Amino acid sequence: MNPEVVAVLGGGVWGSLLAALIRDNGYPVRVWSRRQGGNLEEIVQPATMLVVAVSVAGVLPVIQRLTALPSGMIIVSTTKGLLPGNYRTPAQAWQRAFPGHGVVALSGPNLAAEIAQGLPAATVAASVETSAAQRVQQVLASERLRVYTNNDPLGTELGGALKNVMAIAAGVCDGLNLGANAKASLITRALAEMVRVAVDLGANTYTLYGLSGLGDLLATCNSPLSRNYRLGYGLAQGKSLAVMLQELQTTVEGVNTTQVLVQMADQRGLRVPIAQQVDALLQGHINPQQAVVELMGRDLKAEFHPEPL
Repeated sequence: MNPEVVAVLGGGVWGSLLAALIRDNGYPVRVWSRRQGGNLEEIVQPATMLVVAVSVAGVLPVIQRLTALPSGMIIVSTTKGLLPGNYRTPAQAWQRAFPGHGVVALSGPNLAAEIAQGLPAATVAASVETSAAQRVQQVLASERLRVYTNNDPLGTELGGALKNVMAIAAGVCDGLNLGANAKASLITRALAEMVRVAVDLGANTYTLYGLSGLGDLLATCNSPLSRNYRLGYGLAQGKSLAVMLQELQTTVEGVNTTQVLVQMADQRGLRVPIAQQVDALLQGHINPQQAVVELMGRDLKAEFHPEPL
């Protein structure tokens, strides 16, 4: 008998897919979602592993509902975003709330619709506790999902969060038909911006060049399956943010992440020109064409400074 019993919190597309993948691997799975209701404590208590697939807005409310977790339970955070106010990542929030438990960040180029179709993908399970990451690796790995591990959960989470901002910009780029040169330039500079922020916060540079950084960035900046990309594309077509959110009818984490990122960058004195233009666009201060003009008209400089990127 498999020793792990897994509780999945979140009944959306990603949470449901993770539950199915884990169940297919032969592990007992219990699922809780806000919409379906149910006793959260009763679902969590028998589990040895907690997989959290709720939105950023749902992280703190769920933490507040859990008074205690079973000893030895691993917490797996799959939420991609930044918490408003304190700028923490979801995994940091879980670790702060339950310091005695191993916390693993799961992130990568994982468009749920493709994995659900049986198409191959890879992801990263990251934790400062190697054994915790390896437990998650064993539970999730299959013929269609290859799971790697690393010891930089902060960088892994930041890659997944920050690329959503850049995917909105990429959608705008394609929506305006700016061409392959502009798209390649945007993605390259987007990665530089992501690395700059992540390293300033304490992440490992190389993590951002891996699956959870560059890999996720490429996937979401080039696929209409990405909600953030579709949002940017729709804005470039002249639709308002409110109309696009209504059309998508699901959480678009890049909207909140953009606002939090720009606020944090202002406080820390970080250069985030792409994020700033996305933020101005989302707030209605500029239109997509003006955002392009602002980015192209920035002061001329060398590509690389003494410190890379």
